[in-house]
Parts: sequence; C-alpha cells; structure tokens
Amino acid sequence: MGKILIVDDEHSILESLEMFLVEKGHTVYTASSGLEGFDKFNKEDPDVLILDIRLPDLNGLEVLDRVQGNGCSAKVIMMTAFHDMETTIQAMKRGAYDYIHKPLDADEVERSVNRALRILEADRESPVLKKEKGPRNQEVIIGKSETMRDIFKMIGLLCQNRATVLIQGETGTGKELIARVIHANSPFCDEPFITLDCAAVVENLLESELFGHEAGAFTGAVHRKKGKIELAGSGTLFLDEVGELPLGLQGKFLGFLQRREYTRVGGHEPLLSRCRIVAATNRDLSDMVRRGEFREDLFFRLRVVTLQVPSLRERLSDIPELVNHFLHKINLELGTDVNKLQTGVIDRLMAHHWKGNVRDLENVLVEAVVRARGRVLLLDEIERTLSMNEPSVSAGLSPASLNGIEKEHIEKTLSQLGWNRTRT
Repeated sequence: MGKILIVDDEHSILESLEMFLVEKGHTVYTASSGLEGFDKFNKEDPDVLILDIRLPDLNGLEVLDRVQGNGCSAKVIMMTAFHDMETTIQAMKRGAYDYIHKPLDADEVERSVNRALRILEADRESPVLKKEKGPRNQEVIIGKSETMRDIFKMIGLLCQNRATVLIQGETGTGKELIARVIHANSPFCDEPFITLDCAAVVENLLESELFGHEAGAFTGAVHRKKGKIELAGSGTLFLDEVGELPLGLQGKFLGFLQRREYTRVGGHEPLLSRCRIVAATNRDLSDMVRRGEFREDLFFRLRVVTLQVPSLRERLSDIPELVNHFLHKINLELGTDVNKLQTGVIDRLMAHHWKGNVRDLENVLVEAVVRARGRVLLLDEIERTLSMNEPSVSAGLSPASLNGIEKEHIEKTLSQLGWNRTRT
C-alpha cells in the first residue's frame, strides 16, 4: 500500500476519495488548494499525488510543474471535470502519469493508483540496464549465441576482400545490418553503401534503377540517370530481396557479374564497376531454381559466400542483450529514459514466438516504451503490447472454418424460427 496526497477544492470529492482509498489500505493526506497541496507534498513525500486542474490559487498544471521541478519519483494523476484535449495533452507532456475525468469512476481510480504504485515498486527493485560500450552511431550486430559468433567470424574474413555475398534469412533477422557491417569494416568503407529493394520497384523500372538510363531511353526519360551500380562506385551495392528480380533482368545482371561491365538502358557505351555485390533474400533460391523462377547460373554467381542468418527463435539466449541494446537506442531516439525492466519481462519475451524476428522485437519495445509511465517497463505493458501485435483470430481462419461458422449461424437462426426458411 502507498502514501497518497489528494488536492481538490471540492470538499465532497476530498472526503469520498479519502474514504475510498483508506478502505483500500492506503495512507491518505488531503489539501484544498495548490499552495497547501505543494507544502504537504514536500512534507509528506507521497508516492502518488491526485491533483485537480482547477484550484483557487495555483492551478493544477502549475503545481505539477513545481512537483516535477523537485525531481521527485512520485506519480501525479491529474483530474478534472473539463474534458478538453489541450489540457490533457499539456498535462501528459509536462510529466503527469495519468489523467482521469470527473465524475470519478472508482474502478478507474483504483486501477490508476495501483498501476502507479506497481511502477514505483518495480523502479525501486529493478536494476538499471548496463550501459553500452562504443560509439552510439556505430553499426553493431548484437548476439553471443554460437550461430551469431560464426557469422561474426565470416564477417571478419569478408571484410578483407570484395567477394560477392548472399545473405539468407527470414524477414526481420537483420540481413541489411549484416551487409552494412561488412561494408563498414572493409578497406573501402569510405565509399558509398547503396541499397536497392528489388521487391519495392515495379518491374518495368527495375532495370533503370539498377543500370541507369540515357535521356530519351523511354517515355519520361528526359535526363540521363545513374543507376545503383554506378552510384555505388567502388563501394557496396546491397540488393535486398534479390529473389524478386524478374527472369528477363536476371540475365543482364548475370552478365554484369561475369564481366563487371554494363550499359545504361538506351545506351551503348560500356561502363565498368568495382562495387561489391551483397544480395539478400528471405526466399529459398534453390527451390526457385528448381521451379524455373530463378536462373541457376545467377544463383551460383551470387552465392560465392553464403551467410545464413538464424531466426530470433533459434537464438533466444541473445534476447536479454538485444533488449538492452534496443532500449538504449530507443531512449536516444525518442528522448525517453526507460532503463529498467520489471522481473519477468525477459522471460516473457523469450517465451514469445517471434515471427517477425529481431525487427519485431524492436517494434514491440518501441511501442512499450512509448506507453511506459516512468523508467521501468512493466510486465503487463509487455503483455498488452504483444497481444495488440498478434493477428486477430478471424484473420487466421481458413475458408473452411469460415464456412463452418456461417453454417452454424444459419442453423442456429433457422432453429430459432422453427426451421421456417421463408421467415429468414
């Protein structure tokens, strides 16, 4: 149970709230003005401050500013009878933990107070996350599992040459990050790192994106355009989702890999390139070759060195370090200070089936941090975020199961109508 200070100029609300919270086992103090409330706050050092917006001297937002200026850990719950958007936004921006409306709902008050106390308790009990070493802007791959250590070794070898690399792995496993780390540690790291997502460009423009085009090469080609190969110079060209390259374009790209020579669309002048090719895919290219969807000779050219990136489900032991890394990154990007985890959070994250892999984990943590009301991530907030990101049951139903539901509904309706089909 906690110490709670209520500040409101309505005596009936003070009395009823005090009685309600005392019955729940809390120690309660009251004040009927902003100045009195601020004095009692400094004297009693409450865990939770329930503060009305409209007060006879200082308004609630001014009291909130003074309380926050003291650097205290108390959670402030604002309350008002005026439901305007601007005041709500201002209160939350200025550090309020929650905002509730009059007439007060007992369940809402109890939930808000209990959650605030849980956050304070978790904050006291949870250790601060360890600080990361190294520059914050450095490309870094997180992992200590055996599979990731093997990948680190290969990256170290690949950094010494320009060998073509094929990175295979599920969506969200960090294939582009691996490509960037290979480039960043190579002797040509000061050269460009250029990306082309083969799945994101319409088929008739992909050749132009890759090789460039001359002015007048096709309708709309007013000026000469450099392709991704040319832009990469002596650096790295990262081809994401290389399995989406159209068959017709695969032959021309194969020719480039064989001769390191190409021409722009609509051009005749041969151009040379020393760029390294790093390709990535979440598809089984060998299976695509068997089905005639991907050229076998191109497949062999691309997989000079192959890196198979494990799914997050295959390296659950890396989750604690990944969480630590992502929280530091998220705090830096969002200006937040969530640096503690309630007991059970890591176990829950390790028990989850991460279909979206590392990217999915990062997205869940971003959402949980945005929703956090303090420095600590609560287990129930993680549960809520995970459940919100799960596909709905109906989205996963097969046509057969949908037909069964429809049939059951029709039979139930007919039964209620005495099986009179005309009435339906």
